[in-house]
Amino acid sequence: MKRPKLKKASKRMTCHKRYKIQKKVREHHRKLRKEAKKQGRKKPRKDPGVPNSAPFKEALLREAELRKQRLEELKQQQKLDRQKEQEKKRKLETNPGVKASNLEPVNEEFGQRKAKNKAKAGKQNPKKLYCQELKKVIEASDVVLEVLDARDPLGCRCPQVEEAIVQGGQKKLVLVLNKSDLVPKENLENWLNYLKKELPTVVFRASTNLKDKGKIIKHLKLKKRAPFKNEVCVGKEGLWKLLRSFQETYGKAIRVGVIGFPNVGKSSIINTLKQERICNVGVSMGLTRCMQVVTLDKQITVIDSPSCIVSPLNSASTLALRSPASIEMVKPVEAASAILSQADARQVVLKFTVPDFKNPLEFFTLLAQRRGLHQKGGSPNVEGAAKLMWSEWTGASLGYYCHPPTSWTPPPHFNEGIMTDMKQGFNLEELEKNNAHSIHSIRGPRSARSILFQSSGLTNGIIEEKDISEELPRQKEKQQEEGEDHNDLDSDQESVDEEADEESLAMVPAEETWALPEESQAGMCL
Repeated sequence: MKRPKLKKASKRMTCHKRYKIQKKVREHHRKLRKEAKKQGRKKPRKDPGVPNSAPFKEALLREAELRKQRLEELKQQQKLDRQKEQEKKRKLETNPGVKASNLEPVNEEFGQRKAKNKAKAGKQNPKKLYCQELKKVIEASDVVLEVLDARDPLGCRCPQVEEAIVQGGQKKLVLVLNKSDLVPKENLENWLNYLKKELPTVVFRASTNLKDKGKIIKHLKLKKRAPFKNEVCVGKEGLWKLLRSFQETYGKAIRVGVIGFPNVGKSSIINTLKQERICNVGVSMGLTRCMQVVTLDKQITVIDSPSCIVSPLNSASTLALRSPASIEMVKPVEAASAILSQADARQVVLKFTVPDFKNPLEFFTLLAQRRGLHQKGGSPNVEGAAKLMWSEWTGASLGYYCHPPTSWTPPPHFNEGIMTDMKQGFNLEELEKNNAHSIHSIRGPRSARSILFQSSGLTNGIIEEKDISEELPRQKEKQQEEGEDHNDLDSDQESVDEEADEESLAMVPAEETWALPEESQAGMCL
């Protein structure tokens, strides 16, 4: 006999009961909201990072990156130690008669081999990648813009790169004097007269005013790039007309490569021409890590490139000003002392408002006292003052200038025929008019308010990858010395795997870090 199917109880209810339940639910939610409001915001706020107005922002970011790298090395070392212990246990399980002491040398050899294989396969030297990218940019370009810092134009020129451009075939080389508002007008005119004898030279001042970018994006919640304020730029029309005149003479679309040493403003020039923040820019040196193609219009395409690699054979002051890793590989006091030795001491005293000094150490002590940099116990922080001076000297706010050579001599990789070929296809008369207008519109500092700097001359760079391998052992020795200083950490640092610690240390903005770094983000450039 079949059992009768039981009907499910109906969920219908009276309207009075339903409305009563809804009212109770609303009151309950209102009560929860009130309690949450009293307790405060529970959602963790995002770390805003170091503000731009902080005086030691650059130094703090570098220290944070160094700490992060050291903790990563410590993490890898702990991983290797765990693998060694696991190997010991496996050997003991397979051969119970073998003593642990006999296995130690075997495990050490195994760990060393594994570390070597990892270093060969996984950790390719980033400098070699930069050389490869730089060669690609030079080969793909019809016109190459070599960006120079107007404060030291001769020190920003690389003879090895210029020679590679000359040997690359029918390519044009143009010099761009960026940051021209940081030098006196007379000095800028002297440098322009000196450089235009060799190559076409453009006076330029890139737009860098992006203060409203974050507010615009946060308010509109859009991914559109914030536009630049064009009134700040100088020399944009002159460079546009120069490239346009060559394109018309060339008869087809051209590709323009932008090269130069770190922190001369390569990406800022591209952003100014495009009128958008399309390339990554920042205060730190060497942000561009790969070539990036930017289309200006149908006829002109610009290619951003990584920075030129500075040869370690250059002087200490050149390494401090042109190499992004110098402040980490070299002690800050030594790097800042090398810069200070080539500056006019009287003008340095007036600029930094410190008393007269006898040696660099005394200057850093006085500067630390002046800026309120103190260590525990009240003693002046000499290293912090050296980092502060180094960051100001490599930044885009300190005004200093160099005198051009008294007599003009063509460089060895140029001759009269090459210089004549480089100037063909450009409208030089119009370029002179535009440069004169740019110099007139720039409000440069006075000579009394700027610091006279003695240039070290041309900066030697590295183009071939085989030349980089020779300097790798020196870098490894310095990194090992730094690692030995921090190997005596407590056992509490096994918690480096926690995400909170890593986030607190990784304060470096995504657009910004490179200390000749391992990270290479596709499409984002220095």
